[in-house]
Amino acid sequence: MQGGMGGMGGMGMMGMMGTAAMVGSGLTAGVLFCVALSVVPALFALPPDRYVQTHKLVGRNYDPTMPLIVLTTAVVDVVLAVVTPGTAPRSLFAVAAALMLGVSVVSHLCNVPINRRVKALDPAAIPEDWMDPRPLWRRWHLLRTVLAVLALTVNAVAVVLT
Repeated sequence: MQGGMGGMGGMGMMGMMGTAAMVGSGLTAGVLFCVALSVVPALFALPPDRYVQTHKLVGRNYDPTMPLIVLTTAVVDVVLAVVTPGTAPRSLFAVAAALMLGVSVVSHLCNVPINRRVKALDPAAIPEDWMDPRPLWRRWHLLRTVLAVLALTVNAVAVVLT
């Protein structure tokens, strides 16, 4: 591991960046996985009025924390893709960056607009023609969850190879 992520003698800048990429992608994958495993099924079990009320409560602490983690991790991966020696780890960090950017794109273009529509609803006055957004939201959420788990996996392999 000479010249790699830091070796046994201490953690250099590359080692810290590799750790940051692992922590960031791990937090993202873990949070999204937990939401998919526990929160989404609970939201599906609720009647529309309680769903809207609960959705407003559950999602309020994700922003700005999760976008910051996702985008910071993507930036760290881009830097690692540029400065890491070796074609294989460089390529893997680039793929991880693209995957994390994919999480961000799906979140901002697909899930967030649905979240805004739900948050704008009055739980006591759900329209009769209301289109339940939960199935579509879940599909987009599962996509970004898969992207995050893949990013974590790719980051782990890249770190091992450096």
